[in-house]
Amino acid sequence: MREYSTPLTIEIPSTGNLTDDVVRNAAEAPDTPVLSRPDGRGGWVDTTASEFLAEVRAAAKGLVAAGVGPGDRVVLLSKTRYEWTLLDYAIWFAGAVGVPVYETSSAEQISWILADSGAVAVLAETAEHLERVAEARSGATALQHVWGIDDGAVAALEALGAEVSDADLEARRTAASPGDLATLIYTSGTTGRPKGCELTHGNFMFELGVAVDELDELFAEGASTLLFLPLAHVFARIIQVGAIKARARMGHSADIKNLVRDFGVFKPTFILAVPRVFEKVYNTASQNAAADGKGRIFDRAVDVAIAYSRGLDQGRPSLAVRLQHAVFDKLVYAKLRAALGGRCGYAVSGGAPLGDRLGHFYRGIGLVVLEGYGLTETTGAVTVNLSDAVKIGTVGRPLPGTGVRVADDGELHFRGGQVFRGYWGNPDATAEALDADGWFRTGDVGEVDDEGFVRITGRKKEIIVTAGGKNVAPAVLEDRLRAHHLVSQCMVVGDGQPFIGALVTIDPESFPAWAAAHGKTGAIADLVDDPDLVATIESAVDDANQAVSKAESIRKFTILPVDWTEEAGQLTPSLKLKRNVVMREFRAEVEALYGA
Repeated sequence: MREYSTPLTIEIPSTGNLTDDVVRNAAEAPDTPVLSRPDGRGGWVDTTASEFLAEVRAAAKGLVAAGVGPGDRVVLLSKTRYEWTLLDYAIWFAGAVGVPVYETSSAEQISWILADSGAVAVLAETAEHLERVAEARSGATALQHVWGIDDGAVAALEALGAEVSDADLEARRTAASPGDLATLIYTSGTTGRPKGCELTHGNFMFELGVAVDELDELFAEGASTLLFLPLAHVFARIIQVGAIKARARMGHSADIKNLVRDFGVFKPTFILAVPRVFEKVYNTASQNAAADGKGRIFDRAVDVAIAYSRGLDQGRPSLAVRLQHAVFDKLVYAKLRAALGGRCGYAVSGGAPLGDRLGHFYRGIGLVVLEGYGLTETTGAVTVNLSDAVKIGTVGRPLPGTGVRVADDGELHFRGGQVFRGYWGNPDATAEALDADGWFRTGDVGEVDDEGFVRITGRKKEIIVTAGGKNVAPAVLEDRLRAHHLVSQCMVVGDGQPFIGALVTIDPESFPAWAAAHGKTGAIADLVDDPDLVATIESAVDDANQAVSKAESIRKFTILPVDWTEEAGQLTPSLKLKRNVVMREFRAEVEALYGA
């Protein structure tokens, strides 16, 4: 069994909790802007460290006055916005446990989380969210309070807590220790009922203690970030906690359509995103260039950016590549960086593999994408590429104090202070995930090279075994295929079959430009068998097949007339594919691939 560990380089606090960062910021740098929120006119207004502390205390007093007790669970159902962060810390100040819920969750999903967590209160964003909570609360016997954020929840809590003394709140705030529960984050539920992951204050303190220290270029003085991923996901949550800890100015933007405008005004120094966002940015730029008659120039600029990045891995790009890079930097790359606000030098990518090509492309244009790996159960990242230790195509080395091992069947196991303490009310699932020595079984298959860099090759439960006995990891093909601008989603199939096949959906945003360029009329559903569309996707499949052996390559594919979405139930809120749902809904199409 191959094992690699990185020694701990800092001292992790043995006392205190996550609220200490807010108090310390106000004491040491009261006038420093730590958050910014939209002013309603296209700009941003700053909130200082002392102002944030005062607002958090006021809201926390309201929770205390309402009877929310130490360890009680409070659900946060909202999109990413300023009040999410404010109320998250207010829940901790009151000694309670935050339970984030995706704002897109259905009444059935909310009902399960309310009942399973035993939540005593809900903070929901909109009238629609309140309706879903009302529909879902029949089985939530512990639920006592429901507040609406858009209905003035923050002001209501402030008024409610007016009589709670500072001393009483401080006693409540300081009672929690590193071993106490901070949050219950429910998994996406790709294979069944979501499970509540118990993450402690100590899990976050360990995770962010080492991450902020290691990623000092992200959290340096003057750093800022604009959060747009759901804060219900652990990925955005750790960046929130890290930004507060490091006093990196943080803004929130859940309006994806106006994200470029927000970047232009906010001017973040780093961002975080899932690979699908990076794919969309690349595909949109490629599509726009083609529409302007500059497609060949853009394609050449892409090749040069990739060559430049690969040259950096070899020590230095060649003179010819450096000269071409300088030209394209003015013509193409600068415009792409400007779309991110002009100051963004780093991006953190997680949630799924980014892929070599996109990783090299972004580094080549001047945006270093630090790809990492982690799960909800590991409080986010357990490995990450650092600016001075990047190996594109990997998810980096284990963070300090973290160990990784590869089991005999290829499964990756991790151990460290960021690993959760178990699943809420589910000892059987906990015992299945954690061994007696604290190693967490990730369910992911991967490799660790001699320098400790980790490469993810697939999900253990998603490995396809063909009729010929060939083991195929679908993620390699799917990631490569999804990088094509016309492909939205894809699923590789072939378990027990003589060859590998794929179901492919078309990106509805990219399709109109492609159709216009090829003189096509009609919707996607009308053109799934169109020879030109089939040829375009076949080219993308051929490119994806270059990443695998012939036995693992896609032999046949089917273009579907509809896309897979979270709303339709085929994707989780974190955009992971629900394979069991797709197989159930598109079984006939899969069978048709094999003539069944």
